[in-house]
Amino acid sequence: MKSIVLLSSGLDSTVAFKQAYNRCDEVVCVTFDYGQRAKEKEIAFAKTICERFKVGHIIISLPWYGTFRGALTGGGMLPKISGHELDDKEITQKSAEEVWVPARNVVFLSIGAALAENYKYDLIVTGFDAEEAATFPDNTPEFVERFNEMLKFGTLTHPTVYTPLISMNKADIVRRGLEIDAPLEWSWSCYEGKEKPCGVCESCLRRKRAFDMVGAKDPLLERIGI
Repeated sequence: MKSIVLLSSGLDSTVAFKQAYNRCDEVVCVTFDYGQRAKEKEIAFAKTICERFKVGHIIISLPWYGTFRGALTGGGMLPKISGHELDDKEITQKSAEEVWVPARNVVFLSIGAALAENYKYDLIVTGFDAEEAATFPDNTPEFVERFNEMLKFGTLTHPTVYTPLISMNKADIVRRGLEIDAPLEWSWSCYEGKEKPCGVCESCLRRKRAFDMVGAKDPLLERIGI
């Protein structure tokens, strides 16, 4: 079994990568530069992970995304929410809309499918999960099911999108990552790309809550001395 892993170096994709690495005979990772705020951190961390596990790493630039709307790529302020609002559907739905990058997962999976078909790989691995799916429709099982159905017609080799974390929340993912020794110390969740995680964006808050729920220290924060 051979896998193309979409590796942003976020918590979810890092654990999904390790699952694929443990399962597959061959793995190649793909990281996208689409003008996101944390691109330098994401690319550097993903590169470190790939070097550590001695797997191939492809960096694909999508500069036209930098002209699109959204707080992650098009400028503007990132939404601010507090930790006790993480389960408020109305607030988090608005936050999701503000950081939404138009058709991002459609584009990423399509590129992954092209690579998988060209190099005859079986799987396109992503870190989609249930917690993200609550506000992002392109993380849902329905999205994956329909995309896989499309691949039956859009490719000749019919690779499959594989989502090992699709039924998990962030705490489940942290727990799984610790169990399989995923390189969590090289995972970057923050929307910002500064020297240290901001600790206040929604992604940072979800990561902190997950580690607190599991009762574990965050290996990234331990590594950088926080």
